[in-house]
Parts: sequence; structure tokens; C-alpha cells
Amino acid sequence: MRDVAETTTHPAPGGSAITRNVPLATVGLLLGMLLSALDQTVVAIALPDIAADLGGLDGIGWVITSYLLGSAATAVFYGRLSDRFGRRAVFITAIAIFIVASALSGAAQSMVQLIAARSLQGIGAGALFVLPTIALSEIYPQHLRSRIQGATGAVFAVATVLGPLAGGAITDLVGWRWIFYINLPLGLLSMVLVALALRVPTPASKERIDFAGAGLIVAATVSALLVAEWGGRTYAWGSGPIIGLAGIALLLLALFVWWERRAAAPLLPLALFTNPTLRITLPATAVLGALLGGSIVYLPTYLQTAYGMGATVAGLALNPYVLTFMAVSFLAGPRLGTSGRFRRYLVSGALVVTLAFALLGLLDPSMSYVVVALVLVVMGAGFGLLMQNLVVIAQNASSAKDLAAASSAVVYVRGLGLALGAAVFGSLLVRQLEGGEGGPEATALAIPQVLAWGIPLAVVLVVLMAALPRTVDQRETEATDNSGEAPRPDGSA
Repeated sequence: MRDVAETTTHPAPGGSAITRNVPLATVGLLLGMLLSALDQTVVAIALPDIAADLGGLDGIGWVITSYLLGSAATAVFYGRLSDRFGRRAVFITAIAIFIVASALSGAAQSMVQLIAARSLQGIGAGALFVLPTIALSEIYPQHLRSRIQGATGAVFAVATVLGPLAGGAITDLVGWRWIFYINLPLGLLSMVLVALALRVPTPASKERIDFAGAGLIVAATVSALLVAEWGGRTYAWGSGPIIGLAGIALLLLALFVWWERRAAAPLLPLALFTNPTLRITLPATAVLGALLGGSIVYLPTYLQTAYGMGATVAGLALNPYVLTFMAVSFLAGPRLGTSGRFRRYLVSGALVVTLAFALLGLLDPSMSYVVVALVLVVMGAGFGLLMQNLVVIAQNASSAKDLAAASSAVVYVRGLGLALGAAVFGSLLVRQLEGGEGGPEATALAIPQVLAWGIPLAVVLVVLMAALPRTVDQRETEATDNSGEAPRPDGSA
């Protein structure tokens, strides 16, 4: 582990030395990633206070939705942007946008101002998950990639639980505006660490940025997310606005594919989808994101309505999931990284996720919380085996020049799946509660029934994982072609 525990120096393509302090760079990148993930959930618990202070109760949901739209829609763009201008420069710019938008959010005097600032914050946050995923794969050797990507998964899992806890504590102690102001010192720390410690070669390519492709995929993403957000709640599924938005999303997606076939430097090279590994990994990641968004978003509500827990206690009650996720990610990651035998682990993870959703569907408020905790352990084990290892196999299957594009694509489809899953499962919950008396008891009974809809989706995930090919990764193929000798499993020559 000496190569990751101290400042290292490596030759750059132009012959100059590239020096980096790996531990400090890692902390800076993971801190940015943590801020991006936290701001997906930290605001939720403060929404009543925000509405009371700013008014505009009808638009309160957009405080969260605008952020998710901004981050999901721009994620795929940042990989190519960093190919052109460098990982460090783009990360620093993005976190600067995030910091400014956080300050504007905290200072907002109306709901419209807050939603606009949150949209800008989401645009900055889109880079804060994608670029660390790329940069960490470049500053660590390939045989450690599963371990470090496991750490990024742990950041996401911790943020899922820490967000509501931190949001509740900050709101109670100093007011909701400090939910955003706290990002300023933490964001600046991340910026300074990355500026001082991260040194990776700036790509030699000076290809033009595919702004047309970026515009098309952003517009298609926003249209699709609005269908999921509004369908079944604001508008009926068969209504004109929903059908129109769905049609626009499909048209924009078709135009994006048409354009990418012709672009000189495509935002998302369609050749990625001819790779047998990526062709399965990308849809599997979207399915996994939908399962994660559909479950982890509504489980705190179940704990509150079924057991009378407060928001803070309900967040703490998710710890069996978080701790198991972290443990499995850290234990399985090194084994996968050294053996390269991903498929059996991923199939096992998908089967465990299927079991977890079957158990979630059987939950009943009359059961002890201990039963729920055991189900959360099962769920954490399944997601821990899958989430970041899907990123790793996508990176390993990509050529060096397509690493950023492949990483961006994986993070993008996972974020899109998460947002769509949360929205669709939310619509199912609303439909399940329609016509009833409502109240906590009805909600507690309805949530397990809604989560049971995740079972067929999890079965699809099992099928996809079983279909993964048994092939050497792209980097090994390139090394063999260039030197005539394949690299050793530990990454040495």
C-alpha cells in the first residue's frame, strides 16, 4: 500500500513529472462527493420550516426536484469536459459553482429564488460525483480500484442517512439557512485540497466540446424526470401534459443518438454500447439506481409511521443498512480487484437484493423493529456487492480514452434511475393510498405493498448480471496488443 500512502511521482505523457499527494487528493475528492450526495437529502426534513419562512407551499417539492434535475441532467457532460480541460480545473470550477449556489440558497428571500439557486447548485453538483469517480480510478492502480470505489459507495450510503440527521439538527439549532451555509467552508476545503494535491496529466486532446449533444441529453433527461415527477400526482398518466412530455423525451433521445453518430467528438461515444460488458452494465446500473431510490427514500417514512419514530431516530434506525453496505463494499472490493472475477459476486448481489425486496414486501407494522433491521442488513449486503463494483467493471471494460465517458455514463444512468425510481415508487404510494382514510397507519401498511413492486425489477437485475460476459478487460487487451505480454493480476509489468 506504499503507492497510495504518500506523495507519488509518475511520468506524464509529455515527459514532465506529475506529482500528487494521493491521500489529500482522495480526501478532497470524497469530500466534494459527500457534499453532492448530502444535498440530495439534507433539505427534506427542513421543508416545513422553509415553507413557513418563504411561503410558496405549492412549489415546495421543487426545492428537492430542481437539485436532482440539475445534477442528473449535467452528469454525463462533465466527463468529456474534463477530458478537454483537465479533471482538476473542471472539479474546482464545479465546486465553486456549488459553493456560490449554496450561499444564494441560504440567502434566498422567496421560494422562486431558492428553487433557482438549488437548480444552479445541482448543476455544480453534477460534477462532484462524476469527476471523483474518474480521478480516483486514475490516481490508484487498477488492482486497488474496487477498494477505492467501495469507499465512494460508502460515502453515498452514509450521506443517505446523515443527510436527514444533519438537516434536522442544523434546522433545530440554527435554522434552515445553515443547511446551505455549512457547504461553504466544507466546499472550500475540498477545493483547496484538490487544487494542492491532485495532479493528473491534462489530456492532450483539444477536440471541441459536443455542446449540441449535451443540450439534447440534458433536455431529454429533464423531460423524462418531469414525466416521473408529475405522472400520477400533478397530472394523470394518460393526460396530455404527461403524454406530450414523454413524446418529447423520446424524440430528444432519438435526436441525441442521431447526432452522436455524426459528431466529430461525441459526448457519449455510441461505440460504448457495442462493448459487451458496458451494454449490460449501463442498463443494470439504471435498474439498481431505481431500486435504491424506490427503497431508501421511503423506508424512513415507514419507520416513522409504523413505529412512531421521530425523523432523527428513523434516520439512525437505517444504520443496519449503512453499516452492512460499508462492510461488504470494503471486504468484497479487494477480493474482486485482485481476482477480476466479478460476475459471481454481482449475480450473488442481485439475488440478495431480490431477497431483500421480497422481505420488504412482507413487512407489517405489527412486527418488531428487529425484523426490519435484519431486512436492512440483507439489503445493505446486496447493494454493497453491486453499486460501486458496477462502476469498476465499466471502467475496466473501457479503453483509456473512453474512461471518462464510460464513468460519466454509469454515474449518469445511476442518478437517472435513482430519481426515476423515487418518483415512480412515490406515484405508486399515492395511488395505493387513494380512496382510503390516510394517516400514519394506512401509510405504514401501504409502503411494503409498494416496495414489493421492486421484486420483478430485481429479477431483471439478476438476469442482467448473469448475462455479463467472461472476458478480459479492455486495458489488459490493450496492454497485450502493445507489448505482447499481458499484465499480471496485481497490475505490475
